[in-house]
Amino acid sequence: MRRRLVNHFRIIAVTALSSLIFFSCSKPQASAPVIPKTATTPPTSDSTTYTLLWSDEFNGTSVDASKWNFETGNLNVNQEEEYYQASNATVANGYLAITAKNQSVGGFSYTSARMNTSNKFNVTYGKIEARIALPVGAGLWPAFWMLGDDINTGVTWPGCGEIDIMEHIDTDSLIYGTMHWSEGGKETSYGENMASTPTQFHIYSVVWNANAINWYVDNTLYATGNIADNVNSTNAFHQPFFIILNMAVGGNWPGSFVDSTKLPATMLVDYVRVYQASN
Repeated sequence: MRRRLVNHFRIIAVTALSSLIFFSCSKPQASAPVIPKTATTPPTSDSTTYTLLWSDEFNGTSVDASKWNFETGNLNVNQEEEYYQASNATVANGYLAITAKNQSVGGFSYTSARMNTSNKFNVTYGKIEARIALPVGAGLWPAFWMLGDDINTGVTWPGCGEIDIMEHIDTDSLIYGTMHWSEGGKETSYGENMASTPTQFHIYSVVWNANAINWYVDNTLYATGNIADNVNSTNAFHQPFFIILNMAVGGNWPGSFVDSTKLPATMLVDYVRVYQASN
């Protein structure tokens, strides 16, 4: 979920010595070609053994306040058009439902929810996954992502680092995985996308270790970002991160048009799980 304090502009450049593709970007268009693959061929499977470290199975009747914080209001990022409020996130029948509504609050035409684990849970390295079914509609922007925990101690974005495990916009079939960080005081990003069936449940995950961040939809690996030895100033990705779930409405990526006939629209989350490598 591109957390923007400034506008997002993208130019693509390939580095010859690392396996990263950089872009400092404006919103990618749904009709754009898939971003070229990394220079180094990623592994086709992950053979690491993992132990469950933290999870929320959403088996209760409300959001677990010991695990999640709610962010409230319009956060003045990304030119988003929603007002975030806790009442738009509900738990029932084993699912978390984050619902965007055509509802005027605080001078904004739409409401939704954004929740995070800051100061309650963070992690460095591991397998972070969620099973999610997404709504589709012009102006909808659901996301499952992470921010560097040191944003809470004065390190501004993008220096804190950002790992977007899953983003989807509008009505297309593409799922995006992206990382953002600071190199030489400027935002640098790497990302890929793959076609999927967003309205069906899929497991969106990253496998993150000291060498790389790997993105998966179900068991399909579609992106690898090299962070070994802090290559290209990627030191932010060797620090603790916390988890965020939200659904934006409008914004500088999907655009300002919102198809209000698709509202209310719900992002259903079956679970969020974090595993630690045990071998």
